[in-house]
This record gives sequence, structure tokens and C-alpha cells, in this order.
Amino acid sequence: MTSCCSQSSLKGRVIPLILGVAAFTILIDQISKQLILKTFRPGEILPIIPGFFNLTLTFNPGAAFGLWSNLPPGWREVALGLSIALALVAVVIFLLHPNCQSTLARVSLSAVLGGAIGNIIDRFTYGSVVDFLDFHISDYHWPAFNVADSAIFLGIMVVVFLPHKPTTTVNAPTSETEAATKSHQ
Repeated sequence: MTSCCSQSSLKGRVIPLILGVAAFTILIDQISKQLILKTFRPGEILPIIPGFFNLTLTFNPGAAFGLWSNLPPGWREVALGLSIALALVAVVIFLLHPNCQSTLARVSLSAVLGGAIGNIIDRFTYGSVVDFLDFHISDYHWPAFNVADSAIFLGIMVVVFLPHKPTTTVNAPTSETEAATKSHQ
């Protein structure tokens, strides 16, 4: 994984950066959802770019893109709770990992954390997540999503596609010849 945090820097600028980006993501997410909730009725559609992008109000009881929304009540909450808890723990572990040096990785993972918390707020407040961004081509619609989902997706994509520093192994052979020599000893 990309390197992202040294223990000595955690006390200085890293923790405020993580908290600041996460808080900003939560704020923008919740403000955008409040605007949609005050402006739209469930199912109402406002075409922004006809044939491509609408604003709408939907409530997603499942996970990202409707995952697990068809599970029976009770099972859905267990599946969602476990997956959210695991995801949050993974993000925090990556953020606090001793090899974590990249500011871009920190910002990206902090946006993921903020997005996850933004959607958790919805689950506690409304019992489901408020979605309103509806991209489509003709009658094919991508599942509606929100600012938090966007922060999660973009944050993960940035971390996945960041240039990775090669890891070094102690006493690793440096050439094929050296590797062959060591294997015959």
C-alpha cells in the first residue's frame, strides 16, 4: 500500500489534517443533503443535463449503490453494521500506519472517513442514506448517490492509483544471477 503517516508527525500536522478533511467532507455532504431534503419530495426529478444528469431525492436502505438493500430487515442492518465497522477500522489503520507519509493519501483516506461518517449520520437520522445525484444515459440510470459516496469513491481511487514506493526486503537478491546463486547454496 502507499505510504501514508510517521508516528512523530501524528502529533503535529497529521491529526488536524485528518480531522479537518473528514469534517469538511461531512459538512459539505450534510449541507447538500439538507438542501435536497428541503427542496425535493421523494421521487421528484429535476433534469440538469437532459438525458445525462438529474437531481432527485431517494433513500437508500442498503450499502453503496443499493448493495444489501434487498436483504430482510434485521439481516440488512447486521450486514451494514459489520461492513461499515470493518471499513472504518481499515481506513483508520491505513491513516495511522507508521509507513504512511503521503499527504495525498492522508487527504484521500480522510475524505473516505468523512464520507463514511456522513452516511452513518443519515442512517441514524433517517434510517437510510439520502441520495440525490442521478447520472444516466437515456433510460439506463446509475444508482443515485451523494457527496459522501463521491468522497469515498474518489478517495479510494486516489489511494489505489497513487504511485507506490517499491518495498525492499532485507537481504533480497538484486539480480537474477544473484538469486540463482543464493538458491543453489
